[in-house]
Amino acid sequence: MGTLPLPLNDAPPAPLADRLRPTTLDDVVGQQHLLGPGKPLRAAFESGRLHSMILWGPPGTGKTTLARLMADAFDAQFIAISAVLGGVKDIREAVERALAAQTSGRRTVVFVDEVHRFNKSQQDAFLPHVESGLFTFIGATTENPSFEVNSALLSRATVHVLKSLSHDDLAQLLERARALLASSPMTDAATQRLIAYADGDARRLLNAYENLVNMTSGVAQIDEAQLERSLGEQLRRYDKGGEQFYDTISALHKSVRGSDPDAALYWFVRMIDGGVDPRYAARRMVRMASEDIGLADPRALRLTLDAAETYERLGSPEGELALAQAVVYLAMAPKSNAVYAAYNAARAFVQQDGTRAVPLRLRNAPTRLMKDLEYGRGYRYAHDEEGGFAAGESYWPEDIATPPSFYEPVPRGLEVRIAERLDELRRLNDEAKKTTE
Repeated sequence: MGTLPLPLNDAPPAPLADRLRPTTLDDVVGQQHLLGPGKPLRAAFESGRLHSMILWGPPGTGKTTLARLMADAFDAQFIAISAVLGGVKDIREAVERALAAQTSGRRTVVFVDEVHRFNKSQQDAFLPHVESGLFTFIGATTENPSFEVNSALLSRATVHVLKSLSHDDLAQLLERARALLASSPMTDAATQRLIAYADGDARRLLNAYENLVNMTSGVAQIDEAQLERSLGEQLRRYDKGGEQFYDTISALHKSVRGSDPDAALYWFVRMIDGGVDPRYAARRMVRMASEDIGLADPRALRLTLDAAETYERLGSPEGELALAQAVVYLAMAPKSNAVYAAYNAARAFVQQDGTRAVPLRLRNAPTRLMKDLEYGRGYRYAHDEEGGFAAGESYWPEDIATPPSFYEPVPRGLEVRIAERLDELRRLNDEAKKTTE
């Protein structure tokens, strides 16, 4: 005898994140840079002008919610496609449904989650229908669309960047969840730790809170110990966004700058063990390679970028070894902040200086008119000069009598050789100027 289906009233409730999904624009928490008065998405809702768009942002920031609200606001048919599971067949079906809706005068919104996972042919399949206005395309992605979305599709959609939810945003969501579930209050320490664990992701917060409430039914107050038992290994010691987070990053950076590979490895492992995204650590290391090593060892930047790419290919935990290798290399590399200092000095100079004209001889002259106006006239092509260097030539605006010196190499690593070359070029310039005088 077959198993009888459960009665409808015994069906499990929808996940908390779905039950708290906003039904109006005013219910949305966060993204006020897009939804505040006069902001782009608010204006689109209020003007009645539906447009194709790509919503780019971290997980749990409301991309799907905004797409659904957009369709509801315009009474449009909403068709969702997962780029992970879907393909050209799903696109064809969406087109057929959009055509059917069009005959009855109804608009269609086609929402593609993780659109960056579609290949070129799948993305191209959208183009004619977006151009014809058959449906409005809304894509969601956690990856930079400049790299992951075809330029043709990208040019036909407005990119809106969503931000991770702030601490206050998550606290507001948590209060809504507590009211909906009529659950026990949480201690302030447990609340702060749960919000830190969510790391700007609303879905992560609500899923964790729902599990927590289910495991602590009947308690008078939920504390940190109960939170730890609920989340177990998911709850890291790392206080993302708190003082410990920034202190640990600072310690890693200073250990690398101080050329201590053991201490650098220690702080790197502390970060990973604490739950920091290894990609974030990689970004910080790329910064160190430019700020603290620079041209003393240009290989450091390339090696760090390779380590970051290796992590992307392997993921955790295998890819973390490549990042650890980069940490040790950065710590042992010769140090120079000469480029960092030069860049800051150049920025300060430009910010306080006026806008000066580019000398005519340094301007490009692709047209006859520009040549008639003497663009490029008198320019010395360095490759035609002795040693590939136009001694005595100036590449500064003509009204800067004494050009400033921004870059001063340090006597370490490759910059020793760079300094020697720079001294030689300056000597040749001085000799050429004396000759012309």
